Amino acid sequence: MTEVHTRSSIPLPPDAGEGPAPTPAEEAVQVAAQPAINPRFAHGNEGYIALVWRRFRRSIIGMIGLVLVALLLIIAVFADFFAPVDPKQPNLAFAPPDHITFSAPDGSFSLIPYVYPIIETGEYDPITFQPLTGPDMENPTPLGFFVPGYSYYVLWVIPSNIHFFGSTNGKPVNFLGTDKFGRDILSRGIVGSRISLTIALVVVLLTTTVGTLVGITSGYIGGRVDVWVQRFVEFVLMFPQLPLYLALTSLIPVTAPSNVFIAFVIGVMAALGWAQLAREVRSKTLSLARIEYVRAAIAVGSGDFRIITRHILPNVMSHIIVAVTLAVPSVVLLESFLGFLGFAVKPPLISWGLMLQDTGTFSVIGSYPWILSPVVFVLITVFAFNALGDGLRDAVDPY
Repeated sequence: MTEVHTRSSIPLPPDAGEGPAPTPAEEAVQVAAQPAINPRFAHGNEGYIALVWRRFRRSIIGMIGLVLVALLLIIAVFADFFAPVDPKQPNLAFAPPDHITFSAPDGSFSLIPYVYPIIETGEYDPITFQPLTGPDMENPTPLGFFVPGYSYYVLWVIPSNIHFFGSTNGKPVNFLGTDKFGRDILSRGIVGSRISLTIALVVVLLTTTVGTLVGITSGYIGGRVDVWVQRFVEFVLMFPQLPLYLALTSLIPVTAPSNVFIAFVIGVMAALGWAQLAREVRSKTLSLARIEYVRAAIAVGSGDFRIITRHILPNVMSHIIVAVTLAVPSVVLLESFLGFLGFAVKPPLISWGLMLQDTGTFSVIGSYPWILSPVVFVLITVFAFNALGDGLRDAVDPY
């Protein structure tokens, strides 16, 4: 008989004629001698969120946006703590920003920063006849952290008067100058972030909820329901939004309470902003409904609610999250524009758009350029959310 030799890629145990099998101690030594796995690729069984976070951390712009968004939300929640001056307290009108210096009143260097307040010098501009101002070198104002100031409530419950930074002697300090009523611009910008971001987040929450529900329902059911829903979506998208915003917001009575006015503005923005997301979610639902695992779930008798919540919605969430982060800056810009025109927030509330009403004339901008400081708040917010959305978009869909 001839011997048949077969080759196999599967390692076989050594034959008895090839020598004795290695002892457990020798096997341990062999395993220890093997090269270690690169820790860069040794991530184990990672879930989808862990994979997205690992890819997101590699985006420098995305991490910068995440940090800025976190800081903006913290400042908005604890706005009174970060505001150095009472935002409603009047002072010298159109006062320029105070200059921080480390020079003591005697001219020597000091580790404690000082601010020399701006006062009227008693002279007038020969052209505009406006009173001239200058620093008061005889009454310096020392600065510090965690200083006492005006009273407020932390989270609207806990009374406090401690502020993150400001003057240690209680005198007002205007780091970005004052407006036409003498109110501190920096404090108003910090407190105004609460209203502006609240409007943006509530509008995006409503538009995302409605747009997601309508889009998934239309794409999954299909047929006549899809046809009629899409015709209604096209009807909403057909209107020019800006004139419609102005027309609808002008219907609010001037004497209406501020809360009613804000609620109406949020309702108008949400009613006109959900249609685009609904079309995007509907297109993704149409493609997901034809995938094999969805067809298999239908074949085994899974209900529509289970298929939508367990198979379609998780795959659409990545697009929804990115859409939310990119929609927030759009709403912030829209609120600022409507507030500039006087259709968003009414006094005594404070928002960035309402603060920009003071920049309505070129003469004011030319004479008092620091009145444009609220634009910086809007730009930082838009950049932060756009950077976060760009990083999330690359992380959730790297291809």
